[in-house]
Amino acid sequence: MASGTSKSTAFILLILNVFLYGIVIILASWAVNHGIERSHETASVLPIPARIFPIYFPLGNMATGVFIIFSLIAGVVGFTTSIICINNVIQWNVPNLQAAASSSLASWALTLLAMGLACKEIDIGWTESNLRTLETLLIILSGTQLFCAVAIHAGIENFVAR
Repeated sequence: MASGTSKSTAFILLILNVFLYGIVIILASWAVNHGIERSHETASVLPIPARIFPIYFPLGNMATGVFIIFSLIAGVVGFTTSIICINNVIQWNVPNLQAAASSSLASWALTLLAMGLACKEIDIGWTESNLRTLETLLIILSGTQLFCAVAIHAGIENFVAR
């Protein structure tokens, strides 16, 4: 892969990831807010172990609480990483590319964790449309973040080959 192709690919994927991670943050924040507002009235009728469980959400299924928390963490880390990596890719030198590569791998790992929880939630059963949108976005983001990390690593390999 040529240097210009790798740079433009990484830049476009990072811009796409900024927007997708922003949507993930919005949806996960809405779900946390909705869960906080409605959990008291819904959890008050549950038996004791479920009532004291700190991550109970009145929407979705029993995997929703953990999924939402990790989606919010992955969204914030991925959004921040993508913005920082845009600056590093624009400069396009070895130290900045290595920093971008390591941070993109870290956010990809968190996105994979959230995607695994999304797959578990899909496996368990029915969820609302907002949660299905969040699940779909995390599955898409795991792929785009992987391609972005590969493009950044290809840029590093191009510098090493010179």
